[in-house]
Amino acid sequence: MKILALEFSSAHRSVAVVCGRAGGAASAVSEVLETGAIGTTAFAMIRSALQEAKLEREQIEVLAVGLGPGSYTGIRVAISIAQGWQLATGNDGMKLLGICSANCLAAQAQAEKIFGRVSVVIDAQRNEFYLAAYEISAGGWTVIEPLRIQSRAEVASRASSNELLIGPEITRWFPRGRIVFPRAAMLGQLALSRNDFTAGEKLEPVYLRETNFVKAPPGRWTAS
Repeated sequence: MKILALEFSSAHRSVAVVCGRAGGAASAVSEVLETGAIGTTAFAMIRSALQEAKLEREQIEVLAVGLGPGSYTGIRVAISIAQGWQLATGNDGMKLLGICSANCLAAQAQAEKIFGRVSVVIDAQRNEFYLAAYEISAGGWTVIEPLRIQSRAEVASRASSNELLIGPEITRWFPRGRIVFPRAAMLGQLALSRNDFTAGEKLEPVYLRETNFVKAPPGRWTAS
């Protein structure tokens, strides 16, 4: 299986081509990583990853997208690319997978040999955070608390109890946390074990808040 993975949910955007047998380990990985300010276009990163893997676009069978939470703009860019690619090739020509970036972070932590109980923490704005807890070992990782939005006070209480916090920007708020970024190479490896493909229009960013809005009152006008 030849997978193109897009992970744009953090300040470290990455694109990877991952090849391997479905349900198995990756046999080849090519990754392009952009750190800091966004300067390179997503399509340039895709071209570079494909060139490094010595593959053509037509050879890609699955496109995996990190759905966040994280940078809403970056996630939307990745989803738009996936939707356009599937539309251009047809559902039979390109299979799509959406994968939670928090799970990608947990898998990346395992690869970096971060073991034990770990809380993934991602900025949710409004002085709140996305938080999920995992038990990570050398043999795998398990979700022990599902992703949800928590107050800064709740996350701070975990930090004060010496629970390990990880995330793309964690040290901005909690200096003893450990920086870990979701990586496209890991996203692609996770995709090798998945077969829950979806249509492009069903890809949506992970956004746990309810959509609330106040309808504006009718405009007031008087005849002149």
